[in-house]
Amino acid sequence: MRCERVMMLAMGQVLLLVLAMAAAQESMLNVCMDAKHQKTKPGPEDKLHKQCSPWKDNACCTLNTTQEAHEDASYLYNFNWNHCGIMSDRCKKHFIQDTCLYECSPNLGPWIEKADESWRKERILDVPLCREDCEGWWEDCQDDLTCKENWHKGWNWTKKVNECPVGAMCQKMKRVFPTPRDLCEKIWSNSYKYTDFSRGSGRCIQMWFDPVNGNPNEAVAKYYASSGETLAFRSALTLLLCSALPGLL
Repeated sequence: MRCERVMMLAMGQVLLLVLAMAAAQESMLNVCMDAKHQKTKPGPEDKLHKQCSPWKDNACCTLNTTQEAHEDASYLYNFNWNHCGIMSDRCKKHFIQDTCLYECSPNLGPWIEKADESWRKERILDVPLCREDCEGWWEDCQDDLTCKENWHKGWNWTKKVNECPVGAMCQKMKRVFPTPRDLCEKIWSNSYKYTDFSRGSGRCIQMWFDPVNGNPNEAVAKYYASSGETLAFRSALTLLLCSALPGLL
């Protein structure tokens, strides 16, 4: 009888693990970050502005947010792309697309982490960007100027808009970010991770995509949510198990 009871407990724990893994996976799909401008839940938007329009069928952003994302110094974060002179249009389009992905995508769940910041409770970490997106970003921005490697912090905000710190020198981005990997990974505190995966591989998030063919990032999020490779998955699974195991033991 004792052996039978142990077997039943073991089977119960296996079942619990399977259910917890499924719940952890589901919790990371089709979600919005708890951040400054994102909606509580993703859903369709009749119109999204210009470069953000690919997400209109299912978005974490609103039309107003996407309009502001295209401004040089919008109210979203009072962040000015032109901190070292006027940023070229070819470079700016990548930063706009980056903002659209961040604000609009419901497919970043596997990389959402808690954030101890006044303006958001969650952030993204190590989102695997497709190689072409990183390389195109770097190629089009290499001759534009900046004075900082990490754009998340360390600015002079005395005039309520980001300015270069005292003594910081404006340099071409290819000197600040010698490689596409440097740009993608360092500029936003490792929000993104450079990968060798190509668009269409199902293993990397695309900043750019044609909505006519659907959103390719949905399949990518499902892959990483089910693989258990992300810290977000392991954290969600641990939380679920810790809350449920005492009832079985």
